[in-house]
Amino acid sequence: MIRMIATAAAVAFVVYSCKGKLKEAEQLNLAEAPVQTVDDMFIVQTRNGRIQMRAEAPLMERYERDTLSFELFPDGFFVYGYDEEEKLETRIVADNARHLKYKDGREVWEAFGNVVVKNLIKQEVMETDTLYWDQKNEKIYTHCYVKMYSPDGFMQGYGMESDQRARNSIIFNPFNSYGILEQDDEVLIDSVNFIGPILKK
Repeated sequence: MIRMIATAAAVAFVVYSCKGKLKEAEQLNLAEAPVQTVDDMFIVQTRNGRIQMRAEAPLMERYERDTLSFELFPDGFFVYGYDEEEKLETRIVADNARHLKYKDGREVWEAFGNVVVKNLIKQEVMETDTLYWDQKNEKIYTHCYVKMYSPDGFMQGYGMESDQRARNSIIFNPFNSYGILEQDDEVLIDSVNFIGPILKK
């Protein structure tokens, strides 16, 4: 008799304790939940046995929708690009990122928040809030405010486009920029005549 009472009490406790969790489960919207999560993601892209790019992220979440699937990187995103001799050339860091894959085959990479692009070979650093990567055409671009530091000077403006390794960056609407001119042992800062790179026609 005592065993039956103990068993009934245990069953009642399990049912009671799970009741609250069942209510929580009913409130979950599975359509909004990720279909896959990856901790400490690490990707390497190669061509003909040579490394071209690697990407790292503390967390990746993949979602599926009717017209597209996408991956979110909410805890930061890091991309490293290599030149033809497999030397590290470019580093891109962002607070978070998103990779959109549409059912028609289009792909879009977006990086957000404190985006820093460094070309280590040219010693150039670009800072912006939002950056897009057109993987098919191998270019990066933004319509936002951009700051660029280089051994040749400082530039800022709105809108930027470059190849994906940040070798040839163009700021479309520069303002208050300056160039550094070296004459023998003297370094001059020219903010009057410096107008930035010539735009492509």
